Amino acid sequence: MKKISHTEYPRPQLERDSYINLNGEWDLTHIKSDYKSQIDYKINVPFSPESIASGIGSFILQPNEELVYKKEFEIPSDFVQDITLLHFGAVDYSCICFINGKEVGSHKGGFLPFQFDISNWIQIGKNEIQLMVKDPTDFGPQSRGKQKLKRGGIWYTPQSGIWQTVWLESVSKDYIKDIKITPNIDTKTVEIIVTTDNNDVKIQIIDGNQVIGESPLKTANIEIPNMELWSPENPKLYEVLIKSSTDTVKSYFGMRKFSIGFDGKFKRLFLNNKPYFHNGLLDQGYWSEGLLTPPNDEAMEKEIKLMKEMGFNMLRKHIKIEPLRWYYHCDRLGVLVWQDFVCGGGAYETWKVAYLPFIGWKTKDTKYKFLNRTDEAGRKEFISEIDQTVHLLKNTVSLSVWVLFNEGWGQFDSIQLTEKLKKLDDTRTIDSVSGWYDQGQESSDLKSLHLYYQKLKVPKKEKRVIVLSEFGGYSLKTEGHVFDENKLFGYKILPDKQSLELEYKKLIESELIPLIDQGLSASIYTQVSDVEEEINGIVTYDRKVIKFDIEFMKNLNAKLVYK
Repeated sequence: MKKISHTEYPRPQLERDSYINLNGEWDLTHIKSDYKSQIDYKINVPFSPESIASGIGSFILQPNEELVYKKEFEIPSDFVQDITLLHFGAVDYSCICFINGKEVGSHKGGFLPFQFDISNWIQIGKNEIQLMVKDPTDFGPQSRGKQKLKRGGIWYTPQSGIWQTVWLESVSKDYIKDIKITPNIDTKTVEIIVTTDNNDVKIQIIDGNQVIGESPLKTANIEIPNMELWSPENPKLYEVLIKSSTDTVKSYFGMRKFSIGFDGKFKRLFLNNKPYFHNGLLDQGYWSEGLLTPPNDEAMEKEIKLMKEMGFNMLRKHIKIEPLRWYYHCDRLGVLVWQDFVCGGGAYETWKVAYLPFIGWKTKDTKYKFLNRTDEAGRKEFISEIDQTVHLLKNTVSLSVWVLFNEGWGQFDSIQLTEKLKKLDDTRTIDSVSGWYDQGQESSDLKSLHLYYQKLKVPKKEKRVIVLSEFGGYSLKTEGHVFDENKLFGYKILPDKQSLELEYKKLIESELIPLIDQGLSASIYTQVSDVEEEINGIVTYDRKVIKFDIEFMKNLNAKLVYK
């Protein structure tokens, strides 16, 4: 069995000492559709069985099949307090959990973390966990992103089951359940709200080794002396220590502000009350070894560092929610994040979602049938996941923009849902409908453009902030580092590195840079890495080859700023 991956504490903004990691070797049974035949495996959790890193990679779970995970684990006597919680970072899609043969809970949703209180079912010493999983992939209306049973082009190999860390913690009855941190650079204060039943609470803010602010209140506004602003150029973080009589947690925050302002001519994205150009990359978060699961913590950190070294200051996390440590690395390394919500709905129909927008077709997204959102339960689940996603990522320092829908995939009620999102989080900008099927001025903070086959341009007399939320996709086949030698997908395939850099330079200097003076506030090039047969990455799918010279990219990106 391979080395255990993702052993780091998985929740950096609410960290406590109590921690048992359950990643590593589990037993897995693949139950076929007739429920009479089954195959037993050993699997390397947290990698899904469809991935190479799992040690399996030999099947794709079908909608009428089932996975059964089992693992024995030890609980030492000094670990157990009043409440023991079993955490799953993500399981795709629905699961039922048993501890020592007793059902402890169930969950639906393939991209969000969840927990079960297993206090009544565990024992000191040996225990057994069992998890039963089903996943309809694209045969269901649930949020699934780019997974498709018949993969190809922009659709990728699906995965099922556990794909993020499984872990235990044990806490007191009045433990610290949650914290919400809201910086305000205009008043030089930070609001910290602690959710706990314990009234004996002390909040401390630490800079280096020095306590610079504290409060005995569960809801506190604390002044930050000699405030230092967070930005990609200066990713300054402050530590938070919260103690009660029975619990201690650590967290962190950055003093920054995301807003929209007027530069005298155009509306712009502002960072810390100043215009700031977001120069980013589309980031699918797929890996050749683990599919949606990064191989390890170091790989996530290395990739973020490389993109920043190349001069990019932002990553658009595309239709995926990452393990929380990915956001932590963006926070501390200084990379802005645009976060997509994970889309779902009915079947993707290319003629509706890819072809009609190019001839100027418009539609109201309250017409559920046209964009295949007729399933009421699927719509309700998506709305519930808006709440859960915002709650999960609310304290992420680097998260600057929410992307509600992408290119009409499963889009519905975007005006209404944008208003909901603004009420949930008024500290970030919202790209309601990235790409097309724009619902007008009242629907979104941004006029969000996707331009691949056309010359880059921006609309005139646009009253909103203008962003180029996808473009480029220039592609290069790298011999020995492609998913399929015979099937290649890219928006513009170039024969060699020299041609790739020449065309990219022309695109940036001749087409993109002039648009900044015409109102463009952000650009997102496609993309960080190749994904399967889609070969338009800055790096190859296996991350072994960087297709562009680093200094070449750094010099070009230095020009993508406001004058």
